[in-house]
Amino acid sequence: MRVLIMGAGVAGTVAAMAAQKAGLEPVVFEAYDESAGLEHGIYLGVAVNGLAALKLVDAHQVVLKAGFPSGRMNFFSGTGKKLGEMAMGPALGDGTVTHTIRRADLYRGLYEEAVRRGIPIEHGKRLVSAEETPDGVVARFADGTLAKGDVLVGADGVHSATRRVIDQANPGPRYTGLGNTGGFARGVAVEAEPGSYVMIWGKQCFFGYTVSPDGEIWWFANPPSRTELSRDELRAPGLRERLVALLEPDRTPGASIVRASEEFRLSNQYDLPLVPTWSRGPMVIIGDAAHAVSPASGQGVSLACEDAVVLARSLRDLKDVPKALAAYELARRERVERVVKWGSGMNNTKKQGPAGRMVRDLILPVILKKGASPAEAAKMSWLFDHRLHW
Repeated sequence: MRVLIMGAGVAGTVAAMAAQKAGLEPVVFEAYDESAGLEHGIYLGVAVNGLAALKLVDAHQVVLKAGFPSGRMNFFSGTGKKLGEMAMGPALGDGTVTHTIRRADLYRGLYEEAVRRGIPIEHGKRLVSAEETPDGVVARFADGTLAKGDVLVGADGVHSATRRVIDQANPGPRYTGLGNTGGFARGVAVEAEPGSYVMIWGKQCFFGYTVSPDGEIWWFANPPSRTELSRDELRAPGLRERLVALLEPDRTPGASIVRASEEFRLSNQYDLPLVPTWSRGPMVIIGDAAHAVSPASGQGVSLACEDAVVLARSLRDLKDVPKALAAYELARRERVERVVKWGSGMNNTKKQGPAGRMVRDLILPVILKKGASPAEAAKMSWLFDHRLHW
């Protein structure tokens, strides 16, 4: 079975490795000269459920080698008051916990692992259309070339072309009202143990950071904007000054960290709460193309890895492609939509006004203290303890 995979990001490369392990014939088509993930984003977390999914295709070492363990999150208000702390999920049976990794290292590592396994990856292939044929599916690319296969997998991200090819009525991503930016800094004194996260609900901007084992500060910020910014606005000069101005009212090291950082970029933040049609005939979407979650969930990469494994397993076990795609969707939809909804709720706490901040800072310590109990932690088992079988 020839599997045409659109996109060489996390979902695409893991889907290719899972398909190969299932005895299928994957080919990856990437629109850029390199994976888009090498230029966009700063760093991200891979939760234990994502690491468990990667382990099923023997690709977890990419994260373990290039990333570092991240065990706890500490929460503060913009006044510098500590609101509480909690673990970043449970540990696997061997003690492995959530890991933090540079986005470029993750994308490049998975890409190189797919190439090492002999999986072909073609660049400069931007999907423009696809159609079902009696023998499977034909993909058409912007450069005028075609590709024929038995199934087409859209792993082409939140702005997926495959999603609209499958159904023109499918929605696009939803702007969350926040931006994403971040970078790396040294030379600023911070009170954080390597691997632990500091999350700050600032007066004007949510800010977070962690410290790598070698002492480098990895930070991110979510500056709010009521309207989605245009490409020119995202690239406008003076980003550092604007971000420092948002962070200076807080009694935290945020402004100092930003001043000490090298050049960084701003992007809009999106999620994708509900896509009615995941598949049509021999075509299907996975990862952010089907269900983009806000970064507040910490589950984007992990859900993409889970999708990839379940899809390959379904294609292996059910030789009828439409039935396999239906089985994949049945196994995944309820879970991923629940995660998207949960992450959106977490994200909304970053956009509250003065009254909302006051209430939040009063009740969060109680919620976090309660959440540290074994009984409350067990209620989150649906998120972190999800395990797949090959």
